[in-house]
Amino acid sequence: MASMVTLITGAANGIGRAVAIKYCQLGHKVILLDYDLKGLENTYDYILQQKHTQPTIYPLNLANAAEKDYSDLAKNIHDEFGKLDCLIHNAALIGGLTPIAQYKVELWYKILQVNLNSCFLLTQNCLPLLKKSNNAKIIFTIDTVGTKGTAFWGAYGVAKAGLINFAEILADELEIYPNIKVHTIDPGAVKTTMRAQIFPGESQAELLAPEDVVSQFINL
Repeated sequence: MASMVTLITGAANGIGRAVAIKYCQLGHKVILLDYDLKGLENTYDYILQQKHTQPTIYPLNLANAAEKDYSDLAKNIHDEFGKLDCLIHNAALIGGLTPIAQYKVELWYKILQVNLNSCFLLTQNCLPLLKKSNNAKIIFTIDTVGTKGTAFWGAYGVAKAGLINFAEILADELEIYPNIKVHTIDPGAVKTTMRAQIFPGESQAELLAPEDVVSQFINL
């Protein structure tokens, strides 16, 4: 049986890192995508230390990546693997909790680019590769703040709401391709660096570890 090829964004830390490690343990050929090169290298080294399947590092900053960067990525995947079996949109940026009246325009654009626009660009460019798979999955990491507008969540909340709708549109359009399934996962409150930045006084003991939510990405 051919190995599954999986692309994970935000793979340097937190949930993305935990999922990447598990997928490599299961024998997937995993492409680790993140802007944090040092974090990617740490994840890569850990996976090799555990004697899991060797992953591929792909540094890319989704905040300023151009359309060509996404097409180049898809071309590289095609040339190296010939297909893509699983695309996991996990990268995220919050930027703090801020009232709309005080929101910096540049930050608003940046958060929408990372959390929403990059998902469109990456999905669009990877669809031809996913269609080559016998059993492809597109997975979006979502958040409850995307289901109901809540004060101070700003661009992050707007982006997550848009992401949920995007996933629904995509799933509807891809019904004609029985080999491609679209999934959304809300992992809940997880102990990550990003969460600690916005809830610095929160008790870490009550949070799930990234490893605790990996099963949600496995047992679809």
